[in-house]
Amino acid sequence: MVNATSDRVIPLGSGLPSIPERLLLAHARGEVLFIAGAGISQPAKLPDFRGLVRKVYERLDAAVYAVIDSIPTTGGSHLHMDLSRLTNQQAAEVVRFKREEYDIVLGMLERRIDGHSNRKSRVRQAVATELRTPGVKPAPIHRALMSLADRGGVVTIATTNFDLLLEDAAKRARPVVQTYALGGIPRPGRSAEFNGVLHIHGVLDRDPARTSDLIVTDNDFGEFYLRRRVVPDFIHDAARLFHLVLVGYRANDPPMRYLFNAVAADGSRFEDLKERFTFEGNNDPIVLEDWRSRAITPIPYDAANDHVALLETLERWATLSAINGKRSFVDAEVKRIVRSSRRASSDADRDLFDHLIRRSDVNERVRLSVLASKQKADLGWLDVIAAIATESDGEHH
Repeated sequence: MVNATSDRVIPLGSGLPSIPERLLLAHARGEVLFIAGAGISQPAKLPDFRGLVRKVYERLDAAVYAVIDSIPTTGGSHLHMDLSRLTNQQAAEVVRFKREEYDIVLGMLERRIDGHSNRKSRVRQAVATELRTPGVKPAPIHRALMSLADRGGVVTIATTNFDLLLEDAAKRARPVVQTYALGGIPRPGRSAEFNGVLHIHGVLDRDPARTSDLIVTDNDFGEFYLRRRVVPDFIHDAARLFHLVLVGYRANDPPMRYLFNAVAADGSRFEDLKERFTFEGNNDPIVLEDWRSRAITPIPYDAANDHVALLETLERWATLSAINGKRSFVDAEVKRIVRSSRRASSDADRDLFDHLIRRSDVNERVRLSVLASKQKADLGWLDVIAAIATESDGEHH
């Protein structure tokens, strides 16, 4: 996995995070699998896991809801709350909520009011109702991810979300993007048979009258992660074939606790596991180190203005994609960059130009060389093209 490109990072635009070039090159080869979390559906006005739990309690237990509604999103762990009006079971659920153990909270609630887990429990019906908000439409980030999910003829993306917004974002795709969930997910492979939107935690049926298996409680995680091992086996296989890229997760989200710690442990036993990445909107060094400790490389970005930097990064990456990007856009970037001498250009422009050449096959490199020559590019640019062409295959494959 380590090669001469290991330390290169490429800024795709002003104010956008730099992406490790080894990841960009892997994507150009069709060797990246994106895994999307609840964060990508928040722009479409769907809740994250915390918000979902709050909504469920608002529907099913007003007394507990009144307490947890006062807990701030951050910094609430030491908040004193009056639990005197709650039963011991309710108070225990509030304590777990403060610890952000939302899967455990829903499991406790389901056992308390439904007795046992089943598809038609009141907790699961409330979850489904909240996620079937009328009029919800895909957000731009869904469309960007579906574009990036093209591996070259087939679209493949995994998600822990129950909604169908990724599929809706690709309604015009041909062939039609298929939906798979849990045990029905195809086994990871490089062939075209490994395709579709892969709902590794289950998916809501478009028909509200039909119920589905969903991983929402601690019991569910135990069943599908530990007993049946449906999800871990899928991720372990995928991690040997693809660079996994997480989008829309926090380090303490349940999938991170249940899954990627185990994957990190396997990294010392299986040398063929590929590097894993995550986009992280918190630049706190401790948060970033938390990801690294799980053998996941963080790509930090500025989360201001509703994570606009993340969206713009994914959109620009998709537009520049070597697989299905816009050639006219790539050409425009090359023309813009070579109008200045290489010496007078910014580091960001030099890095982007070098990457566009480095990721190209022989034919594309010749085409871009001709394009640069027609723009009367100085010898600095042309010398770089020649130098990259002589790099060993290990530098860019």
